[in-house]
Amino acid sequence: MRKILAVLVISSVALSGCGRMRDSKANPANWFGKKNRHPVATAPGEPVEVNPLIPQKTSIFRKDKRENYIGTPVANIVSMSIEKLPAGAIIHVIGVSQQQGAYDVRLISDSKGDPVDGVLTFKLKAIQPLDQPQGPQQARTIHAALFVSNNDLENASVIQIIGERNVISRKN
Repeated sequence: MRKILAVLVISSVALSGCGRMRDSKANPANWFGKKNRHPVATAPGEPVEVNPLIPQKTSIFRKDKRENYIGTPVANIVSMSIEKLPAGAIIHVIGVSQQQGAYDVRLISDSKGDPVDGVLTFKLKAIQPLDQPQGPQQARTIHAALFVSNNDLENASVIQIIGERNVISRKN
């Protein structure tokens, strides 16, 4: 037992030293050569393909406060449920998009979450690709949820969700 423990301690100390010798040949990560990573060159004028699901690198000190959300309203709102919590409520909405492949689904308020004339209104939006097939309703069903605090619900008597073709409202 002592020999195994001694071997484990010695090997862990030796491997932890590899971080300091990162360019050394003693580091096992360097045994097969260095990796050369570089972006794929594209022809001039050819559009660079960017994956919208992978966020761009931003600094933790300088975040761009302006957000350019390109979502469009979802075609139909199927249902809405409100789950009461001690600190507020969770609004859960189910909708059906025009085509399958919708992502980045959001409930967006035009009035910054404040009720107007007692009505708290949200629009169900998603980024919807145009080149996808329509597909069955099950493939086009999307879900969105939003937490609303008690302060925002205090002056609201009706919660309304707006889609492209219909509106669902429920008394608070």
